[in-house]
Amino acid sequence: MTTARIESAARPAGIALAGARLVLPGGVVEDDRLAVEGGRIAGLGGTAVPGDLDLTGYTVVPGFVDLHVHGGGGASYASGIAEEALRAARTHLEHGTTTTVASTVTGEIDEVARQASVLSELVEDGVLAGIHFEGPFISHNRCGAHRPDLLRDPDPALVRKLVDAARGHARMVTLAPELPGGLESVRMLADLGVIAAVGHTDSDYARTLEAIEAGATVATHLFNAMPGIAHRAPGPIVALLEDERVTVELINDGVHLHPSVLDLAYGTAGASRVALITDAMGAAGMGDGLYPLGPLQVEVKDGVARLVEGGAIAGSTLTLDVAFKRSVTVNGLSPVQAVESLCAVPARLLGLADSVGSLETGKNADLVVLDSEGYDLVAVMRRGEWITGGDTFPTVRTA
Repeated sequence: MTTARIESAARPAGIALAGARLVLPGGVVEDDRLAVEGGRIAGLGGTAVPGDLDLTGYTVVPGFVDLHVHGGGGASYASGIAEEALRAARTHLEHGTTTTVASTVTGEIDEVARQASVLSELVEDGVLAGIHFEGPFISHNRCGAHRPDLLRDPDPALVRKLVDAARGHARMVTLAPELPGGLESVRMLADLGVIAAVGHTDSDYARTLEAIEAGATVATHLFNAMPGIAHRAPGPIVALLEDERVTVELINDGVHLHPSVLDLAYGTAGASRVALITDAMGAAGMGDGLYPLGPLQVEVKDGVARLVEGGAIAGSTLTLDVAFKRSVTVNGLSPVQAVESLCAVPARLLGLADSVGSLETGKNADLVVLDSEGYDLVAVMRRGEWITGGDTFPTVRTA
């Protein structure tokens, strides 16, 4: 097992944040106190005491949980290089994502299996929360930024090969259920406790319903890489939106979805069934330029990532702090709704709701501090350790 880890400041024996605006599951509480002990939230409420950090004027939300991210900081999870994976995870951590599921892209089966083995070591080291396989079991007609010649039908034996390569850390597999073996693979994944996600699909409404009945529970970046809604052919979007068993991923970067489309999804599914994701590639946290995405080359211009050949949108350069800000300031979600979709919903999907996803006593002290006016990121704490911005706040001098 690798000894790689994300370095951060030494964990304090105990610390308390006072005067903050806390976004809790039941609502927003003003001028409150949050105590941290041993990497966990030790208590909520109470009066500030000398020595507490004074967070008056700031909003505290739980650390973000990203179900679907391919890279960042100039690095890619699909490289199969531990150092690159660490750099990608660190980049998103500095933007508030304290729980990350690493996503692969389409490649040769043996190569993706090798990548999974490397990423599994980082899960075992606590850097990552699991692995998401996006491709190669997807539609040629909706392949997006995946190399068409490497696509495969979702033969259950091949799907199982990738799941096994993850050594128990596979969390999700995206596939097109209309392909040969699609429904059988969905059933197998459900039996294995791995999320089966419908995405990069040319499926119609009826086949999508069959996939849901077989055990599919997630829509991979809903609206993107699937047929649109037609009045006599509702397609997969309507089937995925209307079924309460399905959680829909949305990319709120202002590029993948028009704000009104995101509003439509929220109006239909509600915040409790939306997981906001980045789908970020290596350019997240970086500038414009050329970047690899698996075996493909991507050009980022004005923050938008597109394939050099063909021009298809190739993931995003989004970070979840920006997604939070957009959700509240552009889409008009309440902070509680935004937290639900950025934290609680993905945590629940991953089976991690007992430790992350909300500000509650006993859970990990994974915190994001935002400016209360514009919701810009100020500081990040992971398991009681300041990752960035910890020296921003003065201490309380008098009770």
